[in-house]
Formats: sequence, C-alpha cells, structure tokens
Amino acid sequence: MALRPEHSSDLLIDGKLVPGSGGTFDVVNPATEEVIGQAADATSADLDAAIGAARRAFDTTDWARDHAFRAKCLRQLRDALLAHADEFKELTTAEVGAPAFLTGGPHFAGPAEDLGWFADLAESFEWTRDLGKAKPMGIPNQRELRYEAVGVVGAITPWNFPHQINFAKIGPALAAGCTVVLKPAPDTPWAAALVGKVIAEETDFPPGVVNVITSSDHAIGAQLSADPRVDIISFTGSTVTGKKVMEASVDSLKKVFLELGGKSAFIVLDDADLGGACSMAGFAVATHAGQGCAITTRLLVPREKLDEAIKATADTMKGLAADDPSKPGTICGPLISAKQRERVEGYIKLAVEEGGTIECGGGRPAGKDKGFFVEPTLISGLDNSSRVAQEEIFGPVLVIIPHDGDDDAIRIANDSPYGLSGMVYGTDEDRINHVVNSVRTGTMGVNGGIWYAADVPFGGFKQSGIGREMGVAGFEEYLESKAVAKPA
Repeated sequence: MALRPEHSSDLLIDGKLVPGSGGTFDVVNPATEEVIGQAADATSADLDAAIGAARRAFDTTDWARDHAFRAKCLRQLRDALLAHADEFKELTTAEVGAPAFLTGGPHFAGPAEDLGWFADLAESFEWTRDLGKAKPMGIPNQRELRYEAVGVVGAITPWNFPHQINFAKIGPALAAGCTVVLKPAPDTPWAAALVGKVIAEETDFPPGVVNVITSSDHAIGAQLSADPRVDIISFTGSTVTGKKVMEASVDSLKKVFLELGGKSAFIVLDDADLGGACSMAGFAVATHAGQGCAITTRLLVPREKLDEAIKATADTMKGLAADDPSKPGTICGPLISAKQRERVEGYIKLAVEEGGTIECGGGRPAGKDKGFFVEPTLISGLDNSSRVAQEEIFGPVLVIIPHDGDDDAIRIANDSPYGLSGMVYGTDEDRINHVVNSVRTGTMGVNGGIWYAADVPFGGFKQSGIGREMGVAGFEEYLESKAVAKPA
C-alpha cells in the first residue's frame, strides 16, 4: 500500500474509505507555506454517519467483550504503522513541521510502539474483581466488581503532537472495548486520516469500530460533543475550547476527559548547576518551536544569580535557530500556521509593552521569507503577574523570573491557573522533594528526568484538565464499573 496521498486523503466511516461530502481542503507545509495536498472535508452529515457506525459497532457486535481480539487488532495496527514508519516520519515533518529527530520519538515511533502496551493491558487487566462476602441486611452475599467499556468515544485532538495524542486516545479506548470517532485538528488532518487508511486496509478492525473524520469546520467538534449517542468526549487542546466542550456535553451528561493548557515552571534551586539547568530550559522551550502543553515556559532562578542565568539561557537559545525541520540538526521548526505565528508575535510585543526586555530572539529569523518561523525568545524584567507569565503562548518563548528561595519559587510556580507539568533542578534531596510535593502539577521532572511513557498517567491540576491520559489510569477513563451481588 502506498501511504502518501497523491491528491487527497479520505474519511474512514463504517470500515470504508470515503470522500468528504464537503469536498477537500488544503494541507499546508508550515515550513514552506506550500500546499502539499488535500484532505477530505467532512460535513455534519458525514459526522452523523460516523457516530451512527460507532454506535452500531458497540451495541451490536462482540467488540467490547472480546479482549483477545481487541489486543490482536491493536498489535496489527502497531505493526502496520511501524512498517510505514519512514513514510509517516516524512509526512509528519511536512504536515506538522516537526523536527526530523523527533519523529523517531514522540512525534511518531514512540506513540506507535505504545499501542502494543495497551494491547497487552487489554489481556492482562483484571476485568472482574472479587469483593468477597458480606451480609447486607443480614443476608449473606457474594460480591464482585465488573469493568465494562463506556461506549462510543468522541476523540478530539490538536495539531501540535498529533500522532502522540491520537494514539494516546484511540489506544486505551480501543483496548477498553470502546468504539471511536476521531476528529483531528484541521491543521494536521493527514496524521489521522492516514492512520484510518492503515486501519481499513491492513488490520482486522470491524467496520465502525474506528471512524476518522477530517474537516475544515471547527463546529464539527461541537456537534460531536453534543451528540447523545456519544458516551465520552476525550479532548486535548486549549483551556478555552475545553470549557466549550464541557458546555456542549452538558445536556447528555456524558463523561468528559480534558487535557488542556499549561504554563509550567522550571525551578532552579540555589545549589543547582545553574548553567546546565538554564541550558536545559532554553533547549526545552525551543524544541518543536515550543508547541507542547507540558513544556516549561517559566524559568524561575535565584535572584542573586539572575544575570548569570540570563546569559546561560540566552547563549543556548541563540544556538537553536528556527530552521527547516527536515534538516537533521534542527531543534526549533516552524509554528503550525500564520495565525499561530501572529499570536506568538503578539505576546512578544505585549512583553515589551509590559516592561519586559527581549534578551534574545524576538522576531522572525533572517533569511526566512517563507515559513511560519519565530526565533527562540527569552524575556526578562517581568514578574509573574504579567500576562506573558500567566497565559499560554504555545511558541518558543521563555520568561525568566527571579525567586527568593525555595518557598518563594513554589509560590510563584503555583501562582497560575494551570498545573500541568514542571521541572526542578538542585542537589539536596530533601529540598527537591519539598518542591516536588508542594508544586500543584500533574507531572514533575527532577534534574532533567523524563516522566513520559505509556505506563505513566498524564494530566493536570486546576485548569489544565480533568482526568488522566496514558497508563492504567488513562485506560480506566474509558471504563465503567458494575457491582454485582448474588446470594452466598
């Protein structure tokens, strides 16, 4: 099977690859601004058909009860995706603007491998748990707890790490026995549509179990959220949009999983290797042009070492020029679109208006007449109350803020509507643990530690979301429990 779409990709509805009723829309390479193909443009009617197919597949087949078959299908998908790895990596760089080095990890290969972990979990999970005997109202009873799939999943995914997020939703949902309607962002439709092609042509997934709807119409997501035939919405995106998803889901009182925004803090303690820590912070925010919800975008450093920290961070960021993502050495590629570039540039302008100083970057790279590039940018001179320190920018922009000791750093880190991730650098184990235990965030790295893996739950506190993705906890988001009792 040739994976590359020569003209346009298709929708996957009820096991068939079909064109969109709305025609097609352009797929644009963010590094060149060139149209590289088209994606099927689904209408409300297409989405309605996909939801109906997912509902029938869940209600009228044994998919939800055949754990071994689900595991087999997921392993088929993993193997088929990895067999097309070179094609997927090339297309991901072209469509997403992902630096080539990341496609061997979180931008494709890693998440594809993770499907196997969820396949294993479908077989090893304790679907029935003995609760022992009890005598309610004096009557001996034997009790057990059974776990069942929630039902139809509406999975709404963003453009920044599309493969990772698509697979983090469909993997556990399918392993749990759910059926899925996957609706990717209009900016990166191929990342989902071509997975749909692999499912249709190279796996044994029954018709309707997985449906993929690409569309230029953002209202399609609201329709998916509101449809009473959908049992759970799994959404990743901005906090503003997440609130709208919750509103649309209210009438049917469906379950809602939300993985939302972040403004995570990178805390450097006064006993840390300052140069190493600041270099890591600068590298992290430049990676994939800062387009990651868990990227640390506030750098908190000891006040007495502020000047040294600014220099160390700026020196690193100056060496990470925004460039062609297909080049092997590129760390900072383009932003996804002209709209996103304007947003990031607007925040950089706002930083100056708020009294900040641009220590490096601050504009478009020289010689880049095409492509949605912004230089890695370091901003100093602002406190944590500034908008640039409080709001999610989603670009290669880092704000450096001084702190006056461990507790002050914790205070600043927690002074945010978000609580998604974080990092702390230091040498004293007790002080490090005090920070880790005090920062209100869903994930935390220590001295460069990487928490991401298939078995690690990911999600946030406060306005960074509801629920967890990945791990057993993420798998259980797609389950309901049923208590059963019978006379003993």
